Amino acid sequence: MLLAATLAAAPFAAPAQNYPDRLVNYYLPFPAGGESDIAARFQQEAFHKKYKLEMVIQYKTGAGGAVAWQQLNALPNDGYSIMGINLPHIVLQPLEGQVQYKTEDLTPVYWFHYTPDALVVGASSPYKTFQEFVAAAKAKPGELTLAGSGTNSANHAAHEKLNIVAGIHTTYVPFKGTGDLTTAVIGQQVDITTTTVPTAFPYIKQGVLRVLAVASRKRIAVLPDVPTLAEAGFPDFENASWIAFFAPAKAPAAVVRTLNAEINNALLKPDVRSRLMTMGFDPQAGSQAEFAAYLKSEIAKWAQVIKTTGITPN
Repeated sequence: MLLAATLAAAPFAAPAQNYPDRLVNYYLPFPAGGESDIAARFQQEAFHKKYKLEMVIQYKTGAGGAVAWQQLNALPNDGYSIMGINLPHIVLQPLEGQVQYKTEDLTPVYWFHYTPDALVVGASSPYKTFQEFVAAAKAKPGELTLAGSGTNSANHAAHEKLNIVAGIHTTYVPFKGTGDLTTAVIGQQVDITTTTVPTAFPYIKQGVLRVLAVASRKRIAVLPDVPTLAEAGFPDFENASWIAFFAPAKAPAAVVRTLNAEINNALLKPDVRSRLMTMGFDPQAGSQAEFAAYLKSEIAKWAQVIKTTGITPN
């Protein structure tokens, strides 16, 4: 999702002669105010700085991203219409059978960064640790609420899995996007939420959100004092959003290869990686083949999550 951020920081070989020479339409599958929008605004600024051209952000919201993603193959293949993809949503939705697209129908270009989830509460919440929240949830089954972005979304699946792993019963409250989750917690509409670190980080710095734990393999550089769920006693739970860049199915192979190679080159630069990490992102690098293999493993993993949690209505 941060493609243009790399453009401003490193040389970018144009995938076609004289590209870009006009404005680019950048489609976002989620509402304004969330992680995707934060990244897009950063991209917009960087794109204009490098090319003196406009990147026009267009929101195609609805159905947890599905409204946009099932229209991706109808977009032109000329590189002037691009779209961000969020994993595991793009994998989970077709497995649930509620959308008119398949993950395999789209062309993966680059798996850009890993954004681990944080379990956060408002500053006035009585819960200082995740263990305290779990104890309260066990004492009051079904009474405590957890906000997530959409029904039958990755957040919903993570909520059901968290209930199983922690041995608790909390009530899931769906919102339209990640931008709504933090405000719901701050406003005490819900007790806790799982949201991405970059989305929550500005509120954490302001002191209006408290992080109980991060659902990542290791501690996060921008939150060094916050334990992982494994450290909190729940080693079987990890959850994150992976932001990727996909193209329509008929995108020229040469364009896709060039985009993948040049984004890799940009992300290997220490200053670019450092800047992304200070925002709470964990930049990734890899070939198109590696990304395709990862997608295959995600399909298998989330198929098992659906089977275990039973969140799909089918």
